[in-house]
Amino acid sequence: MTMWGSKKDDGDDPAKARNGNGDSGEAAAPRLSEADERTHLLPPAPPREGYLSPDDPAVSPYNLWSVRFLRYFTVLFAIITFLWWVLLLVSIFVSPPGMHSRGSGFFDFSYTTLTLGLLLVVLLFFSTPSKAAQITCLVISVFLLLDVILILAVPRLRVEEGWVGIASSVWALLISIWTVATDRVVAWGKHEEEERLTGRMETRRSLREWCAVMTSEVILIIIALVAVLLSATLILRARDASLAAPGERYFVDGDKYQLHLFCDGNSTDVDGNKLPTVLFEAGEYPFGHGMNQLAVNALANGSISRYCYSDRPGFGWSDNAPSPFSAGMASDVLSEALGRAGETGPWVLVSAGVGSIYSRIFSARHRHDIHGILMIDPLHEDLLHRVGAPGNGFLYWAWGIISPLGLDRIPGAIFRGRSREDRVYGRAAYQGGKYIKAKLQESLVADSLTKNEVSSARNFQSENVPLVLISSGIEIRKDTEWERKQRDLSHLTKKLVKWDIVEKAPHEVWKTLDGRQLIEKRLNKLVYA
Repeated sequence: MTMWGSKKDDGDDPAKARNGNGDSGEAAAPRLSEADERTHLLPPAPPREGYLSPDDPAVSPYNLWSVRFLRYFTVLFAIITFLWWVLLLVSIFVSPPGMHSRGSGFFDFSYTTLTLGLLLVVLLFFSTPSKAAQITCLVISVFLLLDVILILAVPRLRVEEGWVGIASSVWALLISIWTVATDRVVAWGKHEEEERLTGRMETRRSLREWCAVMTSEVILIIIALVAVLLSATLILRARDASLAAPGERYFVDGDKYQLHLFCDGNSTDVDGNKLPTVLFEAGEYPFGHGMNQLAVNALANGSISRYCYSDRPGFGWSDNAPSPFSAGMASDVLSEALGRAGETGPWVLVSAGVGSIYSRIFSARHRHDIHGILMIDPLHEDLLHRVGAPGNGFLYWAWGIISPLGLDRIPGAIFRGRSREDRVYGRAAYQGGKYIKAKLQESLVADSLTKNEVSSARNFQSENVPLVLISSGIEIRKDTEWERKQRDLSHLTKKLVKWDIVEKAPHEVWKTLDGRQLIEKRLNKLVYA
């Protein structure tokens, strides 16, 4: 009886029930608070019943001043980047003083857009860091570092991008590194607060957190793909920069940018008499895209004795000009480049398509040096509204914005065998950012500044200059208005030598054998008359 009662008493003792060794609760309490290696690093853990739920809003990395500091600075960087983005957008249309880029200006805009995208992703998903986001941002940083090295190492890229492009690419690199560091610090802060307030580091994620992680990762993968395409396009540009210009580049417009000029042949005949130099003005595409072969053949056949051509700003080897840029401004910088090259004329002007607008302004401003004009299916000033249509301007702008991605240039180089020559002045030149920027500038002022300049030039055009007009039969048949305007241009001077219509020739008349032979024949008559 005594033994049974003693055992029962022991079982009823609550202190002994809490201690399997039979020790009292007072004896076990000190063991729970004994110092270990964690007590030197973390504050004493609250009692188990004092821990918060992992889903409690109070469990947040924002409790740490270091995390809040990173968020404030990320917001500040986003505001600075947005203001810079707006300034670059405006500079495409109107170049602010000191911000003119001799390249297209689309690359620095792309880098700034990428930077702004990174900062917005960080701010939107600031409290849900992930290892995948850190790795993706690190990949983006590697490609941006490659871009900065390329721009700084290749002289031509460094010149075209200028300080604006260099600053934009370096800023993008620094922000990509900042995003990696920020994500890691927030992840550390999140784990610290979870362990302090809930007693353990949370290993699960809620459905909302998983959606946030997935969304941020998809956006970052898209940004990473953009960075890869930017690098690939930049590599192509570095490759194209190794193609030497056949002529010389001359600084114009207060040494803001360079214009490419090439001349070949002799300016005198066998008797020492000075002959006119043929000055070519390309149409809608660079001079090397077809017209160059016409000039070379004419010189080789003796149809002309000497010729020169200049790439308009943004075409071929010429830099882009500040915006806005009109045909009259193009005529002025051409005159400056010819003067610096020591080319004094006299001139026989040969132009095609929209290039005739530029050539006519040049003719009116150098009326005493012009010995002949030959226009190949020229554009009339009354049709400049087609060039300056708002839809054209928007398409050129949108095309320019995505041009740094190389969606057409990269496949062309890899799968279609496009060479440096194709991209600089040949059949793929239209894909380049410089060309697109030049066409955008042309479109923006075609029906305003340029139209006023060419209309004024008509009043100052010398009436005694021999004129040859060669028109496309195809264009005349399909557009009655085009035919009427061609007829009007045949009265540009009072000395119309001939108005020829090449029946089966397209707008670029020299692409047919009959067209080339006729152009050479008329040129020979103008030069040696």
